[in-house]
Amino acid sequence: MPNFSSRTSVRSVSLLLGMLAGGKKMDSAQLPLRHYVPAKPDGPFPYSAADLTPMDAGNDAGFYGPARFVTHIDDNAIVNLRGYYDQVLPRKGRIFDFCSSWISHYPPELEQAAASGELEIDGTGMNKAELSKNSVLKHWSVQDLNEDPEVRIPGSMEGGLDAATCVVSIDYLTKPVEVLQSIRKQTNKGGKVHLIISNRCFPTKAVGRWLKVDEDDRLDMVGDYLWWSGWRNIEIQTLVAGSFMRDPLWVVRAQNEPEQTEQDKAQTQ
Repeated sequence: MPNFSSRTSVRSVSLLLGMLAGGKKMDSAQLPLRHYVPAKPDGPFPYSAADLTPMDAGNDAGFYGPARFVTHIDDNAIVNLRGYYDQVLPRKGRIFDFCSSWISHYPPELEQAAASGELEIDGTGMNKAELSKNSVLKHWSVQDLNEDPEVRIPGSMEGGLDAATCVVSIDYLTKPVEVLQSIRKQTNKGGKVHLIISNRCFPTKAVGRWLKVDEDDRLDMVGDYLWWSGWRNIEIQTLVAGSFMRDPLWVVRAQNEPEQTEQDKAQTQ
């Protein structure tokens, strides 16, 4: 039996099932950025409870209990992620890193802004020892979002987020809409969320559908999570075109927009 105690690649699973599903393959050279469009924007949430149930359901506290001071994407992906963050994240205000760990992969400029007090970075995750080593976090807390999806952002101030980030962990959330909706409600208008995706995971903890579909479908699945939790202006961008020698990396990002009035809707028709 394979040992799933550390992160393993699901590339062989996704390629095989992708071919069985019709041979779709993401061409990152031709599609570096695309705008997400929901298939049925006014329909019900398109995933079942079974789709969002992992092979090893429950006992997340036990699974994530042992500290893992490792990086879950390769060095090339980390460099590109830091470069992306450097371009899109604010230098002032408040950032929330959820499903966080001992490192958040923020660039030095953001770390300096946090050290100066101009930027506050808070986080939540599953392991106390890991979070305590993350020097960029001003406040942090342990919260099992699968048990309690109402996100409690640590610190003295409620809400007021300018951005939120999540690195290669959205595939573990069994209540993704509730979690993302909770974060959106605590995000300033115009604030953004950046969900970083690769093809690496703990296979027993990724939700069921994640392991059954190809990479394009996974990215659209995350877009669906965002749409049904009220985020808008959803975009999918390739950060690293993967190969057998390097990890692929994407971001699915969205913006918190004010609700459109009837007048606004009429003007856009």
